[in-house]
Amino acid sequence: MAQDHRARQYASTHQRIYDTAMELFRESGYEDVPISRLAAAAGVSVQTFYAHYPSKDDLIMAPPDRAEVTALLASVPADLPLGERVRGVLRQFLHGLQGERRSDALARWQLIAATPRLRYRAAEYERATAQMFLDALCDGEPGHPASTVVVTAHLSAYTQALLRWAESAGELSLEHVMEEALSALRQL
Repeated sequence: MAQDHRARQYASTHQRIYDTAMELFRESGYEDVPISRLAAAAGVSVQTFYAHYPSKDDLIMAPPDRAEVTALLASVPADLPLGERVRGVLRQFLHGLQGERRSDALARWQLIAATPRLRYRAAEYERATAQMFLDALCDGEPGHPASTVVVTAHLSAYTQALLRWAESAGELSLEHVMEEALSALRQL
């Protein structure tokens, strides 16, 4: 019972820090909000901030949940070509971005698109996510180099689609820009 309470309290604090950060970033810009100001506005210490997020960048660029990636890959037929499996998972990710999750994703990706440092970090995020895909697909064994190319190319297309969507302030359909990016890969 006490662990449940602690877990709920942790989740509540985690979300409050995130919500406060996003509000401050919208008001002042990402680079102009030091962690000390963010923590104070969220009603936590700087040490508590770091207990929840390794850095300010990680607050925005959290990788997807490894178990979720593994489950999504398992839900796509294993007999499909690798590119089709990855495209299927990326489409499922997009399908999961509905309502408040979509609004939050747009706000985060607008911040990423507008902040050079975060745009650069998006490439790290992309590589980490690609590695999750490869680990799940290859059961942790080193995969064939062609598999690495296929997965990383698709994750790059996904990132570019999210950036394009964010730069349009959500005016462009996320599904449309994603299909354009994936179509470009199929034409290679």
